[in-house]
Amino acid sequence: MAEASSNLSRYDGVRYGTRAEGAADLQEMYSRTRALFGAEVKRRVMLGTYVLSAGYYDAYYVKAQRVRSLIRSDFDRAFERVDVIATPTSPTTAFRLGEKLDDPVQMYLADVFTVSANLAGIPAISVPCGFVDGLPTGLQFTGRAWDEATLFRAAANYERLTPWSARAPRG
Repeated sequence: MAEASSNLSRYDGVRYGTRAEGAADLQEMYSRTRALFGAEVKRRVMLGTYVLSAGYYDAYYVKAQRVRSLIRSDFDRAFERVDVIATPTSPTTAFRLGEKLDDPVQMYLADVFTVSANLAGIPAISVPCGFVDGLPTGLQFTGRAWDEATLFRAAANYERLTPWSARAPRG
């Protein structure tokens, strides 16, 4: 959340992001532009800003950075034995359109399998791997840092050997 907040701060309508029109001055343009963010983006920005604020920085962000190092070390050890790691992309199928908008906890839980690659700073790719009740499920391949070529080959071979990427979801 802290990094999402920091990264999204650059979306000001000047150099990045859609610019909200009709603002009288720069501050109003920033405000109107960021008002275009969806509820989930705003929620993550607010949580990230909270975590990075004075008084909470050491309690949350510094500890999270230590955990990040441990996660990266675990991946490094795993990649001594394997080229890629395959995991589910999400613990559930895709949500129906608009289904979880009012349930931020479910939205965060859906990230549980993808966030580790982000924290470790390593590449990952998600490909279709089936359907449950007409809704798609994903398979995530995670690879070594700076070895996207191996990761892309694994994902492309999986897609070539399975029919899932050619099917459209229903429901």
